[in-house]
Amino acid sequence: MAYARRVFDQIPDPPNIALWNAMFKGYAQNESYREVLVLFSNMKSLDVMPNCFTFPLVLKSCGKINAYLEGQEVQCVAIKGGFRADPFVGTTLIDMYAGGGAVREAYKVFGEMVERNVVAWTSMISGYILCRDMVSARRLFDLAPERDVVLWNTMVSGYIELGDMVAARKLFDEMPNRDVMSWNTVLNGYANNGDVEACERLFEEMPERNIFSWNGLIGGYAQNGKFFEVMETFKRMLIEGNVLPNDVTLVIALSACSRLGAPDLENAVDVFKSMARKDLITWNTIINGIAMHGHGSDALNLFCEMKNAGETPDGITLIGILSACTHMGLVEDGFSYFQSMVDDYSIVPQIKHYGCMVDLFARAGLLEQAIEFVRKMPMEADAVIWAALLGACRIYKNTELAEVAFDQLIKLEPKNPSNFVMLSNIYGDLGRWKDVARLKVSMRDTGLRKLPGCSLIEVNDSVVEFYSLDERHSEREEIYRALRGLTKSLRSFEYLPDLMELEQGG
Repeated sequence: MAYARRVFDQIPDPPNIALWNAMFKGYAQNESYREVLVLFSNMKSLDVMPNCFTFPLVLKSCGKINAYLEGQEVQCVAIKGGFRADPFVGTTLIDMYAGGGAVREAYKVFGEMVERNVVAWTSMISGYILCRDMVSARRLFDLAPERDVVLWNTMVSGYIELGDMVAARKLFDEMPNRDVMSWNTVLNGYANNGDVEACERLFEEMPERNIFSWNGLIGGYAQNGKFFEVMETFKRMLIEGNVLPNDVTLVIALSACSRLGAPDLENAVDVFKSMARKDLITWNTIINGIAMHGHGSDALNLFCEMKNAGETPDGITLIGILSACTHMGLVEDGFSYFQSMVDDYSIVPQIKHYGCMVDLFARAGLLEQAIEFVRKMPMEADAVIWAALLGACRIYKNTELAEVAFDQLIKLEPKNPSNFVMLSNIYGDLGRWKDVARLKVSMRDTGLRKLPGCSLIEVNDSVVEFYSLDERHSEREEIYRALRGLTKSLRSFEYLPDLMELEQGG
């Protein structure tokens, strides 16, 4: 635009209105909205007469930067120029006022319009929706002499944005004509409201689907923690072959693979490598996913690749890198990465970064350094940090620090039984049974109960849950028969399990 402006300024005679409009459009497309207003002021000083294409460009720029006083001045110029009745100018004025919450001024413009086409009705209704006034929006919708699919979609979206899926679905069912965007709007509404089953049913009913339909369903599964379903739907999409995945699809699939862990991490890396363009979100997803599942070396290698590719890390990236160092016990490297956040990337460490560092010190047995780090933090340590310290105290049998961590946890999470159980286990490991009994009495007096242990595994693409001492599982007889067989086999190899912790936990 700088070169275009130099050429524009060198035109000997005042440029015609088409050239002015071209400059307005160029600045607007480059989001240089203030320059649009400056140039419009220059145009007025040269007595160049705007046309019907000028005002929408300038008024939209006013709305983008909330320059409503300037917008009113432009409106006055439009009225003086005889453009009061122009539907394009009127519609843009409605958008500008409504976008800034001035819905009364928007409705005044709407009421003064001689010709109100469906675009004007849609703009006014959108203004009410932006102000969360669905009653007025619906009243105007019912009065509209013409309703195209865009207007119907606008109303349905309004109900969804306010969380009224019942009204949204009722209106959707009344639509005389629906395009794929209509279906996608309701699909995403169900997904965002956590109604996965309704989302699935609607997806199967769709007469046609585009990439946004698939992303809506896949994203809905991801939002609601159904990562196996994410991968199954992603595979189905590839098999059906009518629609190719885009970067959004791949990022969701990548994130699901990372959350599911091995062997899906291999799938995650394959998906990552197949992506033509990799942005910061993509790099963060793969680095954090791999680090989360203990593949620290791979995460650090990917971090190097990311920097070599010219991508600048952010705070989320560094959480993954610090986690990788924690899993590998790389204390010095972790501290170096932590320092580089401020020194090299101007990232202000947040509570999660401090938590990673405390966990890094604690797991490495540097408990005194960990507690010293906590004391020097610029914010109060949260329960996650104190729980990490408490867990490390069991490994390194440090009851003094464990009691300090426990006291802090009681203040932050007085109703969390896990903290009592962890300290009880530390006492039990050291044979301090009176302290174990004291904690159990304390739990009983406060009404706390230990939650049963639970393990989850994937079998034939479905998740199976196992609870400690579970007598209600539908296949419990087969499960316990298999466990007895495994125990017998282990004993044949002279393996004797340590049942002390089980006795304490029972």
